[in-house]
Amino acid sequence: MGKVALVTGGAGFLGSHLSDALLRRGWDVIAVDNLSTGSRKNIAHLADERRFRLVEHDICKPFDFGPVDYVFNFASPASPPGYLVLGIETLDVGSQGTRNALEYAQKYDAGFLHASTSECYGDPLVHPQREDYWGHVNPVGPRSVYDEAKRFSEALTMAYHRYRSVRTHLVRIFNTYGPRLHPRDGRVISNLMAQALRGQPMTIYGDGTQTRSFCYVDDLIDGILRLSESDEAMPVNIGNPVEFTINECAEVVREITGSNSEIVYQPVPQDDPQQRQPDITRAKQLLGWEPKVNLREGLTRSLDYFKAAIKTA
Repeated sequence: MGKVALVTGGAGFLGSHLSDALLRRGWDVIAVDNLSTGSRKNIAHLADERRFRLVEHDICKPFDFGPVDYVFNFASPASPPGYLVLGIETLDVGSQGTRNALEYAQKYDAGFLHASTSECYGDPLVHPQREDYWGHVNPVGPRSVYDEAKRFSEALTMAYHRYRSVRTHLVRIFNTYGPRLHPRDGRVISNLMAQALRGQPMTIYGDGTQTRSFCYVDDLIDGILRLSESDEAMPVNIGNPVEFTINECAEVVREITGSNSEIVYQPVPQDDPQQRQPDITRAKQLLGWEPKVNLREGLTRSLDYFKAAIKTA
């Protein structure tokens, strides 16, 4: 009998790609999603896959779908348009939802990987960001509903590791893009790609000198799976360490899309990070992982998806 994985948030951008990768490895996958920000479109291609099952359920409520070998906890709004609207729900899923998932892993002696975030570092005072940096986070600002939910989830995961002997892993995910990233997701790549393809002005918040590091989704999923197979319980950064200013990113998007859209500047949102770049030394040493896809190649791979997606968004 093959291995079984539970993927919470399995109809989301990353959860759906993770489900695909697990199926390719011969796993059975139970995807759990309340579809608050996930979409059935992301898993429509799996409709006839007998080893895949979607359960529409809120993990903040008790659940039990039978024995599994591994729990991948990806349930959470992950972009500002999601968590700034669903603030209470984001805090709930990062607390009670994560605890329910950890209890489930403990019950069936399953491995557990929590999808954490570079937002745990806040607007960092250390650059690039290493896992031993504790962060510079505003605990009462608008973004705190997401940042603190993820930070609490990390503390909860480590508590179950230390006190309940659950085999846990923590991945800190940096900016990721690729097919299935919703055009109205609100993050840099989705905003710029959608606006460029529509011929609309391309919006940059602030002066565009703030930086981000963009990881193509296939590279990210590879790193996550490697981490899940390791013995490492402490957080590991998974992301692309090549740093771009937002202005540079916009120029690459215009080049890939062939757009003549003008760039317009808007005020920067409160607590928006000025720098974001992962130090992936630990991922290289512990997992033998580093990204392979550069930004131009990744955007080229994503172009057909965004062309189709903007027609129905």
